[in-house]
Amino acid sequence: MKTEQLNRFAGFGIGLASLFTENVLAHPCIVLRRQCQVNYHARHYHLTPFTVINIMYSFNKTQGPRALWKGMGSTFIVQGVTLGAEGIISEFTPLPRELSHKWSPKQVGEHLLLKALTYVVAMPFYSASLIETVQSEIIRDNAGILECVKEGIGRVIGLGVPHSKRLLPLLALTFPTVLHGVLHYIISSIIQKFVLLLLKRKNTHNHPTESTSPVQSILDAYFPELIANFTASLCSDVMLYPLETVLHRLHIQGTRTIIDNTDLGYEVLPINTQYEGMRDCINTIKQEEGMLGFYKGFGAIIVQYALHAAVLQITKIIYSTLLQSNV
Repeated sequence: MKTEQLNRFAGFGIGLASLFTENVLAHPCIVLRRQCQVNYHARHYHLTPFTVINIMYSFNKTQGPRALWKGMGSTFIVQGVTLGAEGIISEFTPLPRELSHKWSPKQVGEHLLLKALTYVVAMPFYSASLIETVQSEIIRDNAGILECVKEGIGRVIGLGVPHSKRLLPLLALTFPTVLHGVLHYIISSIIQKFVLLLLKRKNTHNHPTESTSPVQSILDAYFPELIANFTASLCSDVMLYPLETVLHRLHIQGTRTIIDNTDLGYEVLPINTQYEGMRDCINTIKQEEGMLGFYKGFGAIIVQYALHAAVLQITKIIYSTLLQSNV
């Protein structure tokens, strides 16, 4: 019974620590990364964690801690809309939410179509959430937590905040949004399965079943999956970073968003891009900012995943100590 309680406690605690890191602790890094990605004026690209930490400190000093935590509620709303949409679409269509072990190419295609439709439904809310996370705290009204929902619906029906003529229609944003979402899902799923397989093989090789201690078996039950998820997220974020930069620039265009100056750490800048679509955006970034222009704010990803790795390691040490003293 004691082992069962420990198991339950371990599973809950480890899951909670991972969720907290992914959604709360990582948020300042996501805010800064997005601000750098959409800042076409920027001379400093913030490709390393050192300049990122420096600029985070400057924003914190000039605008207070809220500058790095803005839009966090809206990111949860986007996750909720995505999960809800996926559940409803799979309920009313034959599209499978999960793939069975004996999957066929047809089943994979239908599953990816479900994901694509989900990203289309979530797209206007993603757009509104993106604006909330990059809009400067200096000129921001204290928007309510449901502002993202209101803005998202307003974007679909053409009401709400007055936008400029440069605003791209949602139809023009559909392809890049779905492409990024589906590729992210495919890459992370493949890497997650592969890492999990490697870790399980390594664990069975290192600890034959009879000699496994209760502590080790609890750690083996939860940590391989967390490490696999961590590796999958990291690889897909890094591989798709240039596409994400393009996607964010297209979403933010014409929304009259004012962002913080990521070169100075104070002052604000307007976003006045005039991209005609995805191809034009890629060519313009290449010509005006060079290939590294696609990686603006990349240092924030390094900080984000270094934090995540540290939390995983600390959690593992704490649980090993707690379980050893209880076993």
